[in-house]
Amino acid sequence: MPKALWIAHVTVTDEAAYGEYAKRAGPAIAAHGGEFLARGGRYEILEGKERARNVVARFPSLQAAHDCYYSDAYQEALSFAKGASERDLMILEESGD
Repeated sequence: MPKALWIAHVTVTDEAAYGEYAKRAGPAIAAHGGEFLARGGRYEILEGKERARNVVARFPSLQAAHDCYYSDAYQEALSFAKGASERDLMILEESGD
């Protein structure tokens, strides 16, 4: 079964509220087998809209990533990010090449 990547591009507008999101989101992601590959860090924007915070997490499957997003724990964490950030988030199945 192919693994999946959770890719987020974020502009934080309220550091305190977003910090609470991050504190709660990590355990919710880990509970669904997610592991962070990149959080913050240096980046170079080549095309598209720049977002200062970029995050990549790997999950055991597309379904696990989907289930994480819709879980009660993640939705509770997400309530702190809404209004505290502008976000783009997607799940991408790895090709397995």
